[in-house]
Amino acid sequence: MSHGPRHAFTLKRLQRQFRQVEEEGFHLHSQLPVTLDGIQEPEPDLAVVRGREEDYEQRHLGPADIAAILEVSDSSLALDRTSKQRLYANAAIAIYWIVNLVENQVEVYEEPQPGAGKYGRRTDYRPGQSVTLALGPDLSIDVVVAELLPA
Repeated sequence: MSHGPRHAFTLKRLQRQFRQVEEEGFHLHSQLPVTLDGIQEPEPDLAVVRGREEDYEQRHLGPADIAAILEVSDSSLALDRTSKQRLYANAAIAIYWIVNLVENQVEVYEEPQPGAGKYGRRTDYRPGQSVTLALGPDLSIDVVVAELLPA
C-alpha cells in the first residue's frame, strides 16, 4: 500500500521526535519486518527497538526486542485497529500507538492480552495534550500531540 503525503509527513515527524532514543540503548526501525510468531512479519511504520542496529545484522527482530510499535493510520485505520492490533497484542508488544490521521488523535494501547488478541487499556490523546512514551524506569519521552499530527 502506498503512503500519501500526510502519512509520510507524520512518519518523518515521529522519527524526529523519537530519534533521542538512539542515545539511550535503542534504535528506530522504520517500515521493516518484525518477526512475531515465525509466520507473521508485519512492517510497522515505526518500532522502537532495544539495542543497536548492528545487533540485528543476522536476524529480524522479534517481540522481546521491541519496546513499542507505532503505526500511522489514514486509509489503514480499520486494519491497524483490528488485524495489526491482534498481532501485536498476541505477541505481547507492551506499547502500541496508532497515530490516527482520520480522527486527529493518538491512540495508545497498553497491557497486551496475548491469546485474547487485544489490549487491556486504550487512551486517546488529542491536540492540546501531551503523550508520554515510557521505555523504562529512567527513560520516557513526552510528545506534544499537535507536533505529530499534520495540520
